[in-house]
Amino acid sequence: MRVSCIQICSSKDKKKNLNMTRLLILKSIKKHKTDLIITPETSSLFGLNKAQLLQVATTMDKDTYLNGIREIARKYKKWILTSVIIKEKNKIKNRSVLINPKGLIQTYYDKIHMYDAVLSAKEKYLESKIFSPGRTLEVAKLPWGKLGLSICYDLRFPNMFRKLSQKGSLFISVPSAFTKTTGKKHWHTLLKARAIENFCYIFAPAQCGTHWNGRKTYGHSLIVSPDGKILKELKKGMGIITANIDPKISIELRKRISSLIKD
Repeated sequence: MRVSCIQICSSKDKKKNLNMTRLLILKSIKKHKTDLIITPETSSLFGLNKAQLLQVATTMDKDTYLNGIREIARKYKKWILTSVIIKEKNKIKNRSVLINPKGLIQTYYDKIHMYDAVLSAKEKYLESKIFSPGRTLEVAKLPWGKLGLSICYDLRFPNMFRKLSQKGSLFISVPSAFTKTTGKKHWHTLLKARAIENFCYIFAPAQCGTHWNGRKTYGHSLIVSPDGKILKELKKGMGIITANIDPKISIELRKRISSLIKD
C-alpha cells in the first residue's frame, strides 16, 4: 500500500483550492503511484467566519470542490480522503470525506473536538462559534485494513485514538490546519505519541504557510510508523509526501505488546 499526504495553503476561493489540490493529487497518482491520497483539514475553504460560510457553503451533493475530487477518484480508480466545509440545515460542519475508487462517498466524519484556544492577546480561535461538532467515531474498511478518521484538534484527545484502534484501525488519518504557534511545540510529539500508544500508522497532511486572512499554519505534513518513526515529512511549502505502508507491522507490534486490551 502506498499513501500520499498533500500539503497546501488553502484560501477562501473554492475553485482555486480545487485546482491547486487537483494538480497535487494527479502528481501523486501519476508520479508516486499511490493508492490512497489524503488532503489537509478544510481543504475546500479556509478562514471564513460563520456568516460567510452560511452564504457560500453547500450540502455535499452540491459542493463543487468535493465533486471535483470525486471525479478524480472515479477516473483514476483511487481512494481519496479530503476535508471540506459543509452546510446542513443551517449548521456548518468541518468534515472529512472518504471517496472510493468508484467516485462514491464511502463514509465521512465530522470533527468532534472544537479548537477553542486563546494563545495570546492577538491570537485566539473559537471553532465552537462556527462549527457544529460531530457525535460519532468513524472507522472505514479499506482493502489494506481499517482506517480511523480524525481531524486536527482531535489529536489532543488520546482516548479517541484508543477507541479507534480498539475498533480495529491499523491507520489513523489526521488532516490538519495546526497553528504555527502550537505546531512548533506540540505537532511532532503528539503525532508520534498517538502512533506509539496505539501501534498504528498516522497519516497527517497539513495546511502550510500564511493564508489570505493572515493566519499562519505549521505545515510539516507527516507519515508516522506504528513504532513512532517519521517515515516522511514535508516541512514547508506545498507538495506531496508518499510512503510504503505495511499493515503487518501494526498487527505484529500489537501481538508483541498487548496494550490495546480494553479497560
